[in-house]
Amino acid sequence: MAGLINNLLILLLVFQNSCLGLGFKNPLSVFKRYKDTTRSLSSECLGNNRPVTSLGLTDFALDIRMPGVTPKQSDTYLCMSLRLPVDEEAYVVDFRPQASMDTVHHMLLFGCNVPSSTENYWDCDEGICTDKSNILYAWARNAPPTRLPKGVGFKVGGETGSKYFVLQVHYGDVSAFRDKHKDCSGVTLHLTHQRQPLIAGMYLMMSVNTVIPPGEKVVDADIACHYQKYPMHLFAYRVHTHRLGKVVSGYRVRNGQWTLIGRQSPQLPQAFYPVEHLVDVNFGDTLAARCVFTGEGRTTETHIGGTASDEMCNFYIMYYMEAKHAVSYMTCTQNINPDMFRNIPQEANIPIPVKSDMIMMTHEHHHEETKKTDDSSSLKQPKREEEEVLDQDFHIEEAVDWPGVNLKLGQVSGLALDPKNNLVIFHRGDHVWDRNSFDSSFVYQQRGLGPIEQNTILVIDPSNAEVLDSTGKNLFYLPHGLSIDKDGNYWVTDVALHQVFKLGVHNKEPLLILGRSLQPGSDKNHFCQPTDVAVDPVTGNIYVSDGYCNSRIAVFSPNGMFIMQWGEETSVGKAKPGQFRIPHSLTLVPEFGQLCVADRENGRIQCFRSETGEFTREIKHKLFGTELFAVSYVPGGLLFAVNGMPYPGDIEPVQGFMLNFSTGEIMDTFIPVRKSFEMPHDIVASEDKTVYIGDAHAKTVWKFTSTEKMEHRSVKKAGIEVQEIKEAETVIEAKLKNKPISTESSKKWEKHHMVEQASPGISFVLITTLLIIPIVVLLAIAVFIRWRKTRVYGADADHKLESSSGRILGRLQGKGSGGLNLGNFFASHKSYSRKGFDRLSTEGSDQEKDEDDGTDSEEEYSAPPPPPPPVSSSS
Repeated sequence: MAGLINNLLILLLVFQNSCLGLGFKNPLSVFKRYKDTTRSLSSECLGNNRPVTSLGLTDFALDIRMPGVTPKQSDTYLCMSLRLPVDEEAYVVDFRPQASMDTVHHMLLFGCNVPSSTENYWDCDEGICTDKSNILYAWARNAPPTRLPKGVGFKVGGETGSKYFVLQVHYGDVSAFRDKHKDCSGVTLHLTHQRQPLIAGMYLMMSVNTVIPPGEKVVDADIACHYQKYPMHLFAYRVHTHRLGKVVSGYRVRNGQWTLIGRQSPQLPQAFYPVEHLVDVNFGDTLAARCVFTGEGRTTETHIGGTASDEMCNFYIMYYMEAKHAVSYMTCTQNINPDMFRNIPQEANIPIPVKSDMIMMTHEHHHEETKKTDDSSSLKQPKREEEEVLDQDFHIEEAVDWPGVNLKLGQVSGLALDPKNNLVIFHRGDHVWDRNSFDSSFVYQQRGLGPIEQNTILVIDPSNAEVLDSTGKNLFYLPHGLSIDKDGNYWVTDVALHQVFKLGVHNKEPLLILGRSLQPGSDKNHFCQPTDVAVDPVTGNIYVSDGYCNSRIAVFSPNGMFIMQWGEETSVGKAKPGQFRIPHSLTLVPEFGQLCVADRENGRIQCFRSETGEFTREIKHKLFGTELFAVSYVPGGLLFAVNGMPYPGDIEPVQGFMLNFSTGEIMDTFIPVRKSFEMPHDIVASEDKTVYIGDAHAKTVWKFTSTEKMEHRSVKKAGIEVQEIKEAETVIEAKLKNKPISTESSKKWEKHHMVEQASPGISFVLITTLLIIPIVVLLAIAVFIRWRKTRVYGADADHKLESSSGRILGRLQGKGSGGLNLGNFFASHKSYSRKGFDRLSTEGSDQEKDEDDGTDSEEEYSAPPPPPPPVSSSS
């Protein structure tokens, strides 16, 4: 009997280890490192100063609060971050706001992996996240809590989810802080480790170019995009404008039929309201939204922007999708079919009555009737608001099979795309810009070399890098900037000649020349090493960045008449708006009527109103480093840029950047695989997010393309939650074996992998049940064997029992292995099917049998038949 007990104890330990190997884990253990964590909050702040609160075995609450702040000026945006206190996947299933409209204009909660700062809190102008960020929640105007449907959650943590939450709070009117009290507004999240079969996401529709004329009674802002993903189910919506908004409506349009998603006044509490009748959106549908504004009471135009005196038109949609197809965030910023809005239901233009006590709080410092525009206000950088992040289910990486990187070029100085989307390269042939090129007065010293004898402008097929056309022979000394207008004309600058040229595609002579040949200067007829040129597609006005020895932007009419200029040299200390230290690259942003400049030596992007030269914003990040060489805008809201090599002591690498133009946030960074950046000099991007970067020192051009990120998909099969990475199984298996893998073995490995990835969040009750059942079964078997052996063998029963129990344990463990294999044990009994039990083996065999294979396993143990009972001899 003692032997039986020992064997049962061994079996229990083996089974427990097997369960742990399958990933079973006490969910309370995830809080171990946070159990003593407290945060320093002001004594004026109410609430729990411990960010994590256990809500049971699988659930917990996370309190995300401002750490006692006192904003000093109106329209202040402050951010703080909090790391997810667990490494495993978790799901946000509830949001509870902890704020009042008396002090807070609105709050946004983002998910990301790298917050822009490690400080306790920071000014959001420094950025929110340095990587991709998703909006998880938005609150304004005393909105009530948002509750998700059962089985739906926002996925965070794990391998693919966000590791950090970043809270952004907009303090509109700081008169509420005259008593200098401290604010701890925020939001409390309810999270669970239980896998949710449906994953929530956010779809943001926003207008980016609406202009509201003063006094205009009704102004419509329309947004529409085609939907081209897996089906999503809409369950909540939220509207957002500032004070001029009257009503916002959202619709699904299918086969000409408009189905209402939601309609609400933006002057009511800006909560997520439930969709009254569940709306599904399928591939091919159109999502449309309209914001209705009034310009009455305004004396100047109102534009889309982040301050309280600007306006916004945002329609948020909360949706859920099946886990295996889930996309966490999508946006729409266009109007793909303005004519369709002729058929929009009339309700979209009917304002919703709002009681006077619900009207949005006013900001006294923004009374338009008495406000005067001064220089300081025009220089104020717009704050970040709710048009925070564009959809990014992709990242940028080098097209490693593109042969253009091997083109024989001189120093590459300029890139552009022609109307046919061909790449055009401007390079210096056999000329080189070095320290001997200019004297101290910026006069070119190598005229004796003559102009470049090679064709300096090459037209390249974007797919195969074949040279389609070439021109520019014997025209230039030191090429620099290149731009192409809507008619296909080339606009180039030459820093040696100090001139700007307009070249027709088929014209040997320039169509227009600005500046005096080889004569540097700073008046309306001279340039000093001009760097780039841009041509407005509507007005035809010409913008010249001038340059290495001037610090200005000069504007000319289409026929070359000087119109105006702006800019000045950077003063000592921090560079001010409108000051330049080498304005190096230009890009027009027609959707916003702006011109953006790569202010090279100041390491930033400055943007101005193209009509007036008025400063609108600065985009600057630590990752830019000391220099920012070039910038290129893509219609739809993307900005691409490239920085320079770091100075000694600097740590920021040279790389390309993709930014959200509306917010200035960095969405992605990228570097080449073949060769390395040495002095990337220019960048150009197309609407399909194909990016080209030309390098002056490496004398090459790289092509980068947008690639869909490897998606992690959650699937549910046979009651077991599984996490798989698309197309990754075969790669991992092949690497482990160091040999190619067949399709059949890949499928078998995937089955084995499914069990290994079983959910760690299985409840304690289930674990206990799994442990008790086999023990009860084994005890029953042991009692039966003992009874039978006693009956058959009599006095030898104890010895035989010990031997039999050893054989049972051998069956359970499998031949020649210390692992537990229930399949081998039950397969030897005719009344049991072995199908499915082999998947519970903890052995590391690489040779899994097919699930449908009915043959016996070679590892099975066959017990010998019992010996016949002894025959008594006759006397």
